[in-house]
Amino acid sequence: MGNYFKISHISSGFITVLVGYSSSVAIIFQAANAAGATSAELVSWMWALGIGMGASSIALSLRYRSPVLTAWSTPGAALLVAGLSGLSMNQAIGVFLFSSLLITLCGVTGWFQKVMHYIPRHIAAAMLAGILVRFGMDLFTSMQAQLLLVAIMFLVFWLGRLALPRYSVPLALLAGVVYAGAQGLLHLELLDWTPAKPMLIMPEFSLSALIGVGIPLFIVTMTSQNIPGLAVLRANGYDTPASPLISWTGITGLLLAPFGGYSFNLAAITAAICMSRDADPDPDKRYLASVWAGAFYLITGLFGATVVGLFAAFPLELVAAIAGLALLSTIGNSLAGALAAENGREAALVTFLCTASGTSFLGIGSAFWGLVLGLAVHCVTTRRGSGAPGTSTPATIAPQPVADANRQ
Repeated sequence: MGNYFKISHISSGFITVLVGYSSSVAIIFQAANAAGATSAELVSWMWALGIGMGASSIALSLRYRSPVLTAWSTPGAALLVAGLSGLSMNQAIGVFLFSSLLITLCGVTGWFQKVMHYIPRHIAAAMLAGILVRFGMDLFTSMQAQLLLVAIMFLVFWLGRLALPRYSVPLALLAGVVYAGAQGLLHLELLDWTPAKPMLIMPEFSLSALIGVGIPLFIVTMTSQNIPGLAVLRANGYDTPASPLISWTGITGLLLAPFGGYSFNLAAITAAICMSRDADPDPDKRYLASVWAGAFYLITGLFGATVVGLFAAFPLELVAAIAGLALLSTIGNSLAGALAAENGREAALVTFLCTASGTSFLGIGSAFWGLVLGLAVHCVTTRRGSGAPGTSTPATIAPQPVADANRQ
C-alpha cells in the first residue's frame, strides 16, 4: 500500500490537474455560456467532466499499468464557443452524443490503431517536444511579473535536484505556495465548498448542428488531442494499445454527455507530467501518478462549484512556473529522442518547429500539421537514402525506438 501514497505520485497528480484546469477551464465556461447554460447547468458540466476524466484515468491506468490520462478537449471547447451560439442546450447535448459516438466507432473499428502504427517514435517525440516547449518558456516569461516568486521556486527546484531529486517538484510548489501566501497572493476567500449536483439534460438532434458542430468537434478532438495524446505514450516508451483507449474515451462521452460532458480524449501536455522522471524513477510505477491525477479529477468533479474559486486562488505565475519545472526533464528527453538518429533529424526538426509555432489551418492545431509535415519529410528523406538508383523504400513506416532517459 505504501507505493500508492508516494509524495512524488501525489504531487505529480495534483500538478497535472492544476495545470489542466487552470490553463483552459475558462474556455469551458465560455462554451457553456454560448449554449445559454444556467449556473446549475454549468456546475453539471464541471461535475460530468471531472467524474469522466477521473474515472477513466484511474480505470485505464490500472488496467494497462501505464500512465494513461484523459482530459477534456480544449480545442473542442474553443470550437464550441462559436459553434454553440444560437443552439439550445438540448441541441448541444445532441452534438456531444454524436461526436462521442464517432469517437467510439473510430476506436472499436481499429482505424486509429492502424494509423498510429505508421508514426515513427522520433516523430512522436518531436511533436511532444513542440507541444511542451511553450510551457518551458513560460517558466521564464513568468519572471517578468513575479520575479521573486518564480526565482525562489527555481532555486528550490535545483537545490532539490541535488539533495532530494525525487521531491524537487513538490518542494518547488510548496515554496511557491508559502511565498504567495506570505505576500497575500493567495485568494482562498474565493472558495465555495458546495457539492456539485448533476443535471440530466435530454438531447435534441438537429441535422445542421450535427454536421456543422458535431463533425468538426470529432475531427478536432481526434487530430488535436488523441493523436498527440497517444504520441506522448509512444514517445515515453509505452506501447499501450490505442483502440481500447479511444473506445473508452468515446464511451465515457456517451455516458456523460447528457450531463454536460462534451468530449473526453487522451491528454498530452498534462499526461507528460505523469510520465516524467519526477513522477517516479521507475517507468513501470508512473501509472500511479495518473491514478492520483484521476483521484483529484474526481474531487474537482464532486465539488464542481468550487473549481473557479480554487484555481483562481493561485497566482498565474505560480501555475506557469510549476508546470515548466515539472516538464523540464520531459522536454529534454523528448528532444534527445527526436534528434538522436541522424537520418531522422530533419523530419524531427520540421515536426518540432511546426508544432511549436502554434500554426492553425482549417481549424486544426499545429500538433496535427507538425505530424503531417514531419511524416512527409520522413518519407522523402527515407527514399532519398534508400540505396541504389531505381530502388524504392517500402511505404510502411515502422515505429522506431526512441532514446528515453526516463527508462534508464
